[in-house]
Amino acid sequence: MHIHVTYYQYFFADVVMAAGNSLEKQIGCVKYTLFCFNVVAWMIATSLFALTVWLRAEPGFNEWLRILEAESFYIGVYILIAISIIMMAVAFLGCLSALMENTLALLVYICAQIFSFIIALSGSGVLLNYSTMHSSLQPLLLNSLNRFVSTSETRYSSYVLNMIQENIGCCGATGPWDYLDLYQPLPSSCRDAVSGNAFFNGCVDELTWFFEDKSSWIVALALTLAMLNIVCSVMSFILIQAVKKEEEEARAYRH
Repeated sequence: MHIHVTYYQYFFADVVMAAGNSLEKQIGCVKYTLFCFNVVAWMIATSLFALTVWLRAEPGFNEWLRILEAESFYIGVYILIAISIIMMAVAFLGCLSALMENTLALLVYICAQIFSFIIALSGSGVLLNYSTMHSSLQPLLLNSLNRFVSTSETRYSSYVLNMIQENIGCCGATGPWDYLDLYQPLPSSCRDAVSGNAFFNGCVDELTWFFEDKSSWIVALALTLAMLNIVCSVMSFILIQAVKKEEEEARAYRH
């Protein structure tokens, strides 16, 4: 009888040990995968920070927004600059908490990821609201350009219109008829230098496409980062459950 009991004790110990080794391998797999995802997130956050700061600091672009009184475009940029800095710190926290297998640190990390996800989506939405077609940007551009067209005989308005029309390849606020409706001749900057034909598109649409092109890469990076937030949060939750299960099995084995 004593032999049978001893046999079953050893058999049970072997089963527990095998299960423990399997769980340890799973924890290691999740832990290092989470670590790699956080390294990728840190790189994306760094790229997002560099692009947003570059866009905010670009002198020519900054001057155009100031002249056109469309600096609301920068609201979304400011939000994404802030979230990129936060996400660099959060990614570092994620690496440490994953390697340490600390459940409290992982819970804090999950909360930070959820917060970052919400702010990243908000910043992307605000930026898109001031940089795409049929957005809040277009009324601002329309008001400014209509004012410049109506006062195009002045030196400053003429300078601004020529600068925009030559560089973007557009005419008036909504098209050449903006000048014709005011019985004003089309300026040379409204015409193609090669063909001599007037540009058909107005500067509101052309500028919107220009701003949209500038912000598209930034929004793409921010949304990719938001997606990684969700993935890392789920993996962190799985890691917490696995670590808790390992601790429970270790306590049960000791008893």
